[in-house]
Amino acid sequence: MTYRTASLYPALFLACISTVIAAQEPNPTSHPDQQAHPQVEMRDGIAYYKVQVVERNLPAIDYFHRSGATHIGFEGTSMLPQAKGEAKVESNNGRTSIDVEIENLSPANGFGPEYLTYVLWAISPEGRPVNLGEVLPTGSRDKSHITATTNLQSFGLMVTAEPYFAVTMPSDLVVAQNVVIGSTAGIVSPVNAHFTLLPRGAYANTAGRHTVLHPITRKERTPLELYEAENAVMIATAAGAEQYAPESIAKANTDLQNAEDLNLHKSNSKETITYARNAVQTAEDARIMTIRKIKEEDDAAQRAARVQAEQNAQTAQDQARQAQLAQQQAEQAQQEAQLHQQQEAAQRAQAEAAAAEAQARARQAQLAQQQAEQSAQQASQQAEQARERLRTQLNAVLQTQETARGLIMNLSDVLFDFNKYTLKPEAREKLAKISGILLAYPDLKVQVEGYTDNIGSDDYNQNLSEKRANGVRDYLVSQSVAEANITAEGYGKSNPIADNSTNSGRAQNRRVALVVSGASIGIGHEQPPAAQVAPQPQPPAQEVTPAKPSVPSTVIPQ
Repeated sequence: MTYRTASLYPALFLACISTVIAAQEPNPTSHPDQQAHPQVEMRDGIAYYKVQVVERNLPAIDYFHRSGATHIGFEGTSMLPQAKGEAKVESNNGRTSIDVEIENLSPANGFGPEYLTYVLWAISPEGRPVNLGEVLPTGSRDKSHITATTNLQSFGLMVTAEPYFAVTMPSDLVVAQNVVIGSTAGIVSPVNAHFTLLPRGAYANTAGRHTVLHPITRKERTPLELYEAENAVMIATAAGAEQYAPESIAKANTDLQNAEDLNLHKSNSKETITYARNAVQTAEDARIMTIRKIKEEDDAAQRAARVQAEQNAQTAQDQARQAQLAQQQAEQAQQEAQLHQQQEAAQRAQAEAAAAEAQARARQAQLAQQQAEQSAQQASQQAEQARERLRTQLNAVLQTQETARGLIMNLSDVLFDFNKYTLKPEAREKLAKISGILLAYPDLKVQVEGYTDNIGSDDYNQNLSEKRANGVRDYLVSQSVAEANITAEGYGKSNPIADNSTNSGRAQNRRVALVVSGASIGIGHEQPPAAQVAPQPQPPAQEVTPAKPSVPSTVIPQ
């Protein structure tokens, strides 16, 4: 079995990632396509992993209700061949008690830094695993012991290396399994390891049987349960528990912190172990909740993708139904042709021609749709290019800005005689240049809008804005711009663009705006926004009449 990946990752990190994408609730160290310590070969910068898989059969024994206990043996797998042991199994009403003693279990972290302990599993004949508990050293040399109960009656037993005791699925590192010995009583049947229950029913030859130089054991001053708690919290966090199970992972972190504090002060070892085991259980619950919620999100995303695909295929389905209808008509014509042997050849040809025509229409419809989309995209790009080119040309004459209404140019009132609508020579020169540019775009529409400041009466300002707008329109028409493409409106002192309480603000508000729009630049014609009037300043001591308006200071936009 060989596969490749673009980069190398630590074993623990890969294990955490695999739990996120799995459809079930796997062991945190299970890998979907690789064993715990695969050999790595680099080819052209790509890492290739080689895994040798050896299948084994696990016998399941039916411990039917009987008087007295029965004994079974334990032997090591290829991962830990020196392991051996024996178990006493006694079936009672409603439960089965198991007493296991195993020898020569080397420290679990010899299989990798993420493995800290061993767990005993009962596997039903259908492949359902049940965690029977942690296999702990008894204190005597090279011996470990565990006493457990289960509600199963028929099962096989195996021991796996695990990152912590509260895992819900066995890892691939099976180090020992039960075997039938001469004193075994019961019905023996092979275990059928269903894929939906066990990640893999295989064992890998690894170098895990060789322990590390300084393994973590229970002889150290720090309890092994504390290392398991740190491992469990780290794995759950890497799986995404902080996002999907924040309350559970927070409780696990609290229990872990309490255990570390107690261990630091050497106050109470039993209480330290209690907090550590609580942290392991809570972290495993958080990891399982995370896997389930991620699976729910993935399912929802797949459902949404299917709905989107159905919507996208709706048009194609309509065309397919039309082609199918044409084909049905052709088949009906062919059946009628069979009733009239003399016309059989002609009717068959007619049916085939109809089917071919239907397919051609479907292809033509698809081609027309593609061409329409391409044309629309091309037209949009051409309009954008034309709009930018026009804006550049107009901006060379008057300052031009692009808005949702179109390209807007403002003529300051400095280009008119004082309080009049007569265009000065400089204004006519600029408008003549603008006219020359507009003549190159026959479809463009020009909205000429006149505005004033708030000095003077409403009627006077409205009349002056209309005359100035009409004066600009008339001049553009005199320069051969199509009269039908130009409209003029006066808006008086509405829609100010600056503060009317200052001279500079009033100078900006006294303007004539040219709004250019049209299909060729991709902007439709729009009216200016609803009239808005700036707040009136305090009334002057004497009313200002239109005959003697103040002379504002203006700046011609560049």
